Amino acid sequence: MISTAIRVARVGSAAELAAAVLMVAGFPALMLAALVPSVPAFAAAAAVTYLADHYLHRKGSYLINRLGKVRAGLSIRFLIRQLLLVLLLARLSLADNLIYYGAIACFIAFYGLQAPHGALVQLIRNRRRMPVATRNVDLKSRIRIPDAPPRGLLHRSAEKMLHLDLFAVAGILIAAQVKSALVGFVGIGITVAVATVYVLALMPYVRGRKIPPNAEKVLAAVDDWLGEYKPETVLYFSGSKDSAYQVNMWLDTMEKLDSKPLIILRERAILNNLAPTTVPVICVPGGVHLMNMDLSTVRVALYAANVGKNIHMLRVPTIKHVFIGHGDSDKLASVNPFSKVYDEVWTAGRAGRDRYAIADVGVRDEDIVEVGRPQLAPIQTWQGVPEGRIPTVLYAPTWEGWDDNPGNTSILLAGENIVKKLVMADPPVRVLYKPHPFTGTRSKEAKAAHQRITALVQKAAAERAADSRFVTDSAAQTQAKAELDRIEARIAQLVGTGDKGRDEAEATRDGQVDVARHEEVARLRGEWNDAYWRSFPTWEHRVITGAEPRLYDCFNVSDAMVSDISSVVSDFIASGKPYAVTDSAEVGAEEFKRNNTAVRAAVILSNSADGLGELLSAVRDPAADPLAEDRKELKQYLLGPDEPASIDQFNTAVANLALKAETRNVGQESRIAAATAESELANAVPGQRVSSAGDTDGVGTG
Repeated sequence: MISTAIRVARVGSAAELAAAVLMVAGFPALMLAALVPSVPAFAAAAAVTYLADHYLHRKGSYLINRLGKVRAGLSIRFLIRQLLLVLLLARLSLADNLIYYGAIACFIAFYGLQAPHGALVQLIRNRRRMPVATRNVDLKSRIRIPDAPPRGLLHRSAEKMLHLDLFAVAGILIAAQVKSALVGFVGIGITVAVATVYVLALMPYVRGRKIPPNAEKVLAAVDDWLGEYKPETVLYFSGSKDSAYQVNMWLDTMEKLDSKPLIILRERAILNNLAPTTVPVICVPGGVHLMNMDLSTVRVALYAANVGKNIHMLRVPTIKHVFIGHGDSDKLASVNPFSKVYDEVWTAGRAGRDRYAIADVGVRDEDIVEVGRPQLAPIQTWQGVPEGRIPTVLYAPTWEGWDDNPGNTSILLAGENIVKKLVMADPPVRVLYKPHPFTGTRSKEAKAAHQRITALVQKAAAERAADSRFVTDSAAQTQAKAELDRIEARIAQLVGTGDKGRDEAEATRDGQVDVARHEEVARLRGEWNDAYWRSFPTWEHRVITGAEPRLYDCFNVSDAMVSDISSVVSDFIASGKPYAVTDSAEVGAEEFKRNNTAVRAAVILSNSADGLGELLSAVRDPAADPLAEDRKELKQYLLGPDEPASIDQFNTAVANLALKAETRNVGQESRIAAATAESELANAVPGQRVSSAGDTDGVGTG
């Protein structure tokens, strides 16, 4: 029942639900206390509403947003409480007392200060919002960007300002209880004085040298930097904040380009969720600003997603445009008809080329280039199960998707069956369960299934820990945990707070990464991953969520995987390890393989998890694995050859396309120059026209 209420109210926890109930119930209690009248009861109800309101704001509760939509926003709630306090004074027969008039005057003056306060806060925020936000771009030496106001002035400013009425409310309540107006006027004076000081403290930040330069100067500084840096290859991305992973997966590749890289983003939310990188980043929310930006040295633009805002870059004819995508799978997104607007489409292997041919969506075969998958370099090739360790099977299902297609995920129909058979396998195996981050975000059934699977894995882990057959090396694990603590502390020290607490202007000014620190953090993350896997027994079942350990790290410690149709399967094939894919829609093994290239070398599972034994047999005895050769062939078909390395193939493709762009641009300049010369010659000899072949024609020929 509580869980249902939490879901209906769209709050995050039982504590949040309780706070919401207390706040909503507190206002009728305030009215009742005012009508009775009872000062202690009013004070108690007021305290409840203040505390519950503050807690919900601190938690960022969805309910707070909803209250604002139904005309019960923050200001209205404070105003109602103050009006009820005036009603309490009237019911206490204090309408002729000075404290009554003082309270009314205080609240009018207090609300009179709200307007300049809100206007100043909004003005400061607007002026400090940069037309172009950057990382790893030296604007500091080109324009002066002042420090932001102290965080305490702007962070949750409306809530802070409104809560200043606490002094007046407390003073008035005490005055009503003890029948002395003095203490009430003291509280009123404090409220009005502090609110006035708050407004005055904001004023210096809307004038003079505390204001960042205007858009024209910022854009000029960016163009000046671009002219000095001369970027050659751009990764262009637009999308929602939840899609930041689609650009993050290309950061390492961009850092390894032979040409000068630049990342252009279109949304501030993406910039805020961008992983650390040494590549220069420019976030340009305005289409006009982007189209006026000096990108004359750029020859290749890479696109990781098909979105409407791509048109603002696609319109530049001097650049060759490439769709690189954000994954490789047999989903329809991999053959989007929009892809034909690009000069080239780059796929991992031959499979991508064939998908477009079969789909027949207008992408020409000669415009497809196979470049491998540079992101897969961290995935290690399988050498068999290490001696003395039980096999590890990774269950990594994808999420439920945006529709109710039963083939989207195995979570709903097969997940529990798969996990039950794995944890009960004999000889035993270890289960790692790593669901897609979006699992359960759209479907409550998928969320419930995920929770049941999590409970199954955790229960099996507890039972195995109590089984005397499984030995624990406590000393080694204690040492590994100590290493984890040390590494995490060092990473926290190096990373610090990052951009937290800094506004957009400061982050742009100071957002140049320390390369040495960046490299040390990368090394430490590798050490963290090694210590993490040593911090618990190699036989312990585990539920893995969150960003760390990463999916590829889970690949490397696993000996087999069970998954669904998604890029996860294509990526796992790089390891050469046995894998199984669930036919959740139950179309049949042959039809399933025909429709999905990535499962041609997979063990096909039904929703009852039949066939799982075949996967486990392949893990335990690789020599008897009937699909081993099929996996090798499929790996090359999907991901391309191992040699040359994918990053080398990628760099070659960039260089070749840049040459095509340069050739086109030189040719265009030659044609323009020829046309100009022809026009000038024609204008120089009145009555004579010069033909394109250079021969004269018309009047004046003999």
